[in-house]
Amino acid sequence: MEHNYSEKWKKRGDRTGLIRNALLKSMGYTDKDIEKPIIGIFNTWAETNPGHVHFRQLSEAVKRGVWAAGGFPLELNTMSICEVFFDISSLVYRNLLSITTEELIERHPFDGVVLIGGCDKNVPAQLMAAVSANKPTIYLPGGAMLPGSYKGKTLVCGTDSFHLYNRYTSGEISLEEMTKHEGCLYGSAGACPIMGTANTSQTVAEALGIALPDSASCLGVSAEKMRISEETGRQIVELVKKDIKCLDIINKKSIENAIRVLMATGGSTNLIIHLTAIAARAGIKLDLMDFERISQETPVLVNVKPHGTGNVGLSFHDAGGVAALMKELEGSLHTDCLTVTGKTVGENLKDAEMPYDTDIIRPLDNPLEEKGGIAVLYGNLAPKGAVIKRSAASKNLLNHRGPAKVFESLEECQKYLLDENSDVTPDTVIVLRGFGPVGAPGMPENGNYMPLPPKFKKQGIEDFVRITDARMSGGCFGTQVLHCAPESAVGGPLAAIRDGDIIHMDVDKNLIEVELSDEELAERLKNVKTNYHPEIERGFLRNFIDNVTQADEGCDLKYMQYKG
Repeated sequence: MEHNYSEKWKKRGDRTGLIRNALLKSMGYTDKDIEKPIIGIFNTWAETNPGHVHFRQLSEAVKRGVWAAGGFPLELNTMSICEVFFDISSLVYRNLLSITTEELIERHPFDGVVLIGGCDKNVPAQLMAAVSANKPTIYLPGGAMLPGSYKGKTLVCGTDSFHLYNRYTSGEISLEEMTKHEGCLYGSAGACPIMGTANTSQTVAEALGIALPDSASCLGVSAEKMRISEETGRQIVELVKKDIKCLDIINKKSIENAIRVLMATGGSTNLIIHLTAIAARAGIKLDLMDFERISQETPVLVNVKPHGTGNVGLSFHDAGGVAALMKELEGSLHTDCLTVTGKTVGENLKDAEMPYDTDIIRPLDNPLEEKGGIAVLYGNLAPKGAVIKRSAASKNLLNHRGPAKVFESLEECQKYLLDENSDVTPDTVIVLRGFGPVGAPGMPENGNYMPLPPKFKKQGIEDFVRITDARMSGGCFGTQVLHCAPESAVGGPLAAIRDGDIIHMDVDKNLIEVELSDEELAERLKNVKTNYHPEIERGFLRNFIDNVTQADEGCDLKYMQYKG
């Protein structure tokens, strides 16, 4: 089906054209407005999304830029996704937002598109849609949140909330003291100011070249963000004039640039899923070992939480942000990739400066970590792969062997871990299964919610090994093997594990395995019951369960992937 563009849609001289132009005029627009190229501004503002609550101002600034450059802006709202406000995993609704956004881009008479987003699932959903629709597009990242502060100590939402909860469960602080922190964890609207999934997604958008330089890390509530928003409006009109489309920018090389920046930031494991899905929409096959190869070549340079000390909107941005990081990585980037500036990565970087703060953005010869933030694991527990956030894991646990303790209920897992009389030991490997794309359904961030046993904290032990077919927040930390594929609900090997089975992980060897023979594992799997949720009979959730791909393929819907 052909795209809808404004010139054909506004055509004078027939009944349809008459009605369309008359309806534009009913909103107060003039003939001179109607003659201009129409720019669709996709706003994910909602009061159920604190990270996007400032987007009305950003949208108005984009419109100013569009008008100034000779375009005709029309704004529309789509659904807005905040992980916290959904009662099931919002990964389900990443795919729904992607479908609806793609349809709105394609079927409306937009000559160019500005997508405004910032939180975890919104950015990848909109980029998936943009790649599929393939019109001139610029992504406007909503920007980072201000950090909070409590009694003079800087706090950053997710990461510090996990530390806070561990202190509460171990008895270090009271419920009253924990409650006093609540108004101090989030400093403003914007993306949580850690290198969690939201800020990693925005960083990746800039690294892909689909967002303007310096747009990803600046504060959402700042004059700078407003100026960038207006410039985004101006620049989308230029892309329309030059007919530079989304797929002129997002391709295998630019995705490899994005992966390299992801690894250098120590960013969220969720971007493995999201970048795989974006690539698949463009007909690009990403193997998990593509991520591993680039990770092996790319040290962690960005010193922000959860793995470091700084924050994104102040520390990282003031150090030079994504542009300075890419300047440091320039020798290993594909500098010939086109960007939304109309220039290549290399041309953009000619104007970029090296990092201003070499503690926050480290030089290549003094990295935070020698290898990238994420490692890929394979073995008989995850024949299609699993991932671990190496930069947020404990070094002494990266080669670990211990007995499994298996749970199919998060509540039971939490109860066990918080019970000071449980038999958990530092060697125990906690296995939480049944929470993959199909099993949950929607692959929730249950890695966040397997708490540190209070008796460990009292002994000075701050970490232990966990394995799951679920995800974890990019703001989380600890030694957690995630995204085990195929998941247990569809008969993956994790379903066969029993209490006491010995599990061995060696991150340097990319290994995750259970010490069982192939024959024993196969025999156990014969008796495994799959779970495709027959109790869910209707709606998009049923659609998701029936069509979602596994984690190694991006958790997209099979029928939405590129059909070339």
